[in-house]
Amino acid sequence: MHHHQEHDPRPHRFGHRHHAGPGRFGHHGYGRGWGGEPGEGHGRRRRRVFDSGELRLVLLKLIADQPRHGYELIRAIEELSGGSYVPSPGVVYPTLTLLQDMGQIEEALSEGPRKAFAATADGTAELAARKDEVEALFARLAQLAGARGRTDAAPIRRAMANLRTVLMYRLDREQVRPEALHEIAAILDEAAQKIERLP
Repeated sequence: MHHHQEHDPRPHRFGHRHHAGPGRFGHHGYGRGWGGEPGEGHGRRRRRVFDSGELRLVLLKLIADQPRHGYELIRAIEELSGGSYVPSPGVVYPTLTLLQDMGQIEEALSEGPRKAFAATADGTAELAARKDEVEALFARLAQLAGARGRTDAAPIRRAMANLRTVLMYRLDREQVRPEALHEIAAILDEAAQKIERLP
């Protein structure tokens, strides 16, 4: 289910920023496999983490903490969420344009080709007025990071990939003894029972 997104009527203002040269940005985004909308990342579609208004507040708070450009904002959110949430440039840059049009951020003096932003007085006032909401949004990012840490099953994924490779090799051979199929099934059943009995 797709929620309404706020689109910049003049996307060309930030369009060239999508081409960030070498690094994790791809030709049109944050690299192959990174999602085009909030809550999508690493090629897997996920539930949307923030709606457009919430993402706007998160970006504003990060910019108020220190001047940043779009790429730094994407990386900051990725790090705060433990890699669980990576907003795409296609969402971040129009939101920055909107914040700028609302007078809550402005261009900051910065070196290099990327345009950095700083919070204005209006932006700081907005954050102060919505302090509780902002804290709740960052708590949500921390919760995502905690959940990611608790469920980081890299060894399990490696073992499952190894199992799949072995099974595909054995079962794709032209001749597989019928007895071997039963033996393989018995091994898998035994492994499942041992896992189930783990304390």
